[in-house]
Amino acid sequence: MFSKILIANRGEVAVRVIRACKEMGIETVAVYSKADHDALHVEMADEAYCIGGALVKDSYLNMDVILTVAEKTGAEAIHPGYGMLSENPEFAKKCRESGIVLISPGEEVMRNMGQKEIAREIAKSADVPVTPGSDILTDSSDVLYWAKEIGYPVILKARAGGGGKGIRVVREEKEILSAFEQVKKEARSSFADDGVFMEKYLENVKHVEVQIIADKKGKVLILGDRDCSVQRKNQKLIEECPAPVLSEELRIKMHEAARRLAAKVGYVTVGTVEFLVKDDKFYFMEMNTRLQVEHSVTEMVCGIDIVEWQIRTAAGVELPFKQEEIGSNRHAIECRICAESSKDFKPSTGKVELLHIPGGVDVRFDSALYQSCTVSPFYDSMLGKLIVCSDTRDGAIRKMKSALSEFVLLGVDNNRDMHMKFMENGRFVVGNYDTGICQKVL
Repeated sequence: MFSKILIANRGEVAVRVIRACKEMGIETVAVYSKADHDALHVEMADEAYCIGGALVKDSYLNMDVILTVAEKTGAEAIHPGYGMLSENPEFAKKCRESGIVLISPGEEVMRNMGQKEIAREIAKSADVPVTPGSDILTDSSDVLYWAKEIGYPVILKARAGGGGKGIRVVREEKEILSAFEQVKKEARSSFADDGVFMEKYLENVKHVEVQIIADKKGKVLILGDRDCSVQRKNQKLIEECPAPVLSEELRIKMHEAARRLAAKVGYVTVGTVEFLVKDDKFYFMEMNTRLQVEHSVTEMVCGIDIVEWQIRTAAGVELPFKQEEIGSNRHAIECRICAESSKDFKPSTGKVELLHIPGGVDVRFDSALYQSCTVSPFYDSMLGKLIVCSDTRDGAIRKMKSALSEFVLLGVDNNRDMHMKFMENGRFVVGNYDTGICQKVL
């Protein structure tokens, strides 16, 4: 087992990883930007080092500086969290060459599954259903050909995309070429890779993902599934585990598909296979080769600390659980509390003047917020995740409404009121909602 781990991230996820390390008796090294000098993860870690300016390119994406700190402090492994460098195969390669373990499935898996057109082919070879789609698009004639071949509406995707970036839905031919150029430009600036491909766009679908964990002996376990259909501009807002209104037959098929894909690529540690569900069919969307923001809801249901076991499996520890031992009889819901107005979604910054975190049995708030801290404009808007768990879905909704009503954050506009609208929305309460629900509620 590792004795010291560097956390190459910030905010809520850095705090989450440090807490897991403390429970495991592992020393931690934090890195931070000049803007994060007073951040919670800096105070919590055993050691902390400033690695650059406020912009992520000058600090949290600076591979060489992060590796230098890891080497000087004697860190045996690096936990990348999510976002930042978490799915960067070049960083994985640099870690390997430096003799440092990156807590991830490895550079080859990250590279293959990170390029979505390659991931589609691997999924097909593992007998996992995929939507009709193209290869990487080369020019305007290629774009027009595939759009006609697939049939409108289509969705253009950056092969290295993520976080809601590098995606455009196109419904008419007159929009396709300008949308293609926009996606290429956004992909180039966001991911330094302007490769774009096209898929059939499925409307009124559910976005369901399956949480996996695997060890180096090839054992793959399914920890549960989550519904992530509540999204605005391709950004997830609410997640719940397990996904409601899935038939047991469909759930079993999706779990087995995720297991086959993980085995096919030789997956190790924690990962997520994302699907689109339409009626009684499902289609592979992508594989996230990292810890997911929404792993927390699955932890609440399955009873396994996903971050701890991500670290253990990366260190070579075998999974001691059997599939039938993993809990699945409870229900958890997560609301992402973001620094934005509930009325017009404008981003917000400022000083936290008052913070009251709800409590009670099975209520959890994962965050890096504290009284009087400053929310800066430099990073992701997510302030924290409010998570509740109950024996039933109805109970989880009631518990979330209670927790939201108790949650107080003054000084920084946030979307708490928006989440309350969903908890009281008829379609959400029934569970038979899809990715179009935001257009109806907001």
